[in-house]
Amino acid sequence: MSPIRLIFHLWSHHELIWQFIRREVQGRYKGAFFGLMWALVQPLVLLLIYTFIFGVVLKPSWQGQRSEGLGDVAAIIFCGLIAFNIFSECVSRAATLIIEVPNYVKKVVFPIEILPISLLGSALFHALVSLAILLTVRVFTQGTVHWTLLLLPLVALPLVFLSMALAWFLAGLGVFIRDVHYAVGLLIQVLFFSTPILYSLRVVPEPFHSVIQWNPLTTVVYNFRGAILWGVAPDWTSWASWLMVTGFFMMLGYAWFMKTKPVFADVI
Repeated sequence: MSPIRLIFHLWSHHELIWQFIRREVQGRYKGAFFGLMWALVQPLVLLLIYTFIFGVVLKPSWQGQRSEGLGDVAAIIFCGLIAFNIFSECVSRAATLIIEVPNYVKKVVFPIEILPISLLGSALFHALVSLAILLTVRVFTQGTVHWTLLLLPLVALPLVFLSMALAWFLAGLGVFIRDVHYAVGLLIQVLFFSTPILYSLRVVPEPFHSVIQWNPLTTVVYNFRGAILWGVAPDWTSWASWLMVTGFFMMLGYAWFMKTKPVFADVI
């Protein structure tokens, strides 16, 4: 449960972590003719689709926000998806992560606690690609970007801690309970629609408004939008509170994984 020991332990394997992140990214497009180009094409196509659907067809109202032009609503939604996809990519595969690589558990001495980090690294890589596309479009349409973009690494920390907390916990739990993978898939769908990505929190009536507001991903999504699109710094008091809470749960998730790790070989 010591953050310092956790940092030093992971740093001692930083080269191996980097190799597995590269393998995770490259493995997704293995055998594809265009390879890593799909990491660029997919978010670009999604951005065009959202521009048409939410800027032309549906035209949702984002009350109180500064811009609601053709591409602005699509940018708001796309920005929320960047944050949510970091979380979903880490959590969706975590439950089967260890049972998919039994050789690492049984036959060699391998620090399997780094495997969830490879999921996070891959998710951050794809998020950066999507962010680069979004910023490029914003520069062409708005002519500038906000200085608050520099705050994005800090804004993303609670999301990173929460994703790692659940990734370590589910990776360990999935070894013992194989049904966890199906429950997680359902939970991610529920979280997607209970996070204000496709709609504004302002239009949600009570008592659902309070429930959605306590969703940790709600704060993350709005802080992402504030830093990237609106030039608004986060509420540092709220940010610090979520950082401490998610950091504590990350340490619990890591402790659970390391506590159950010695019996993985017997169960698998």
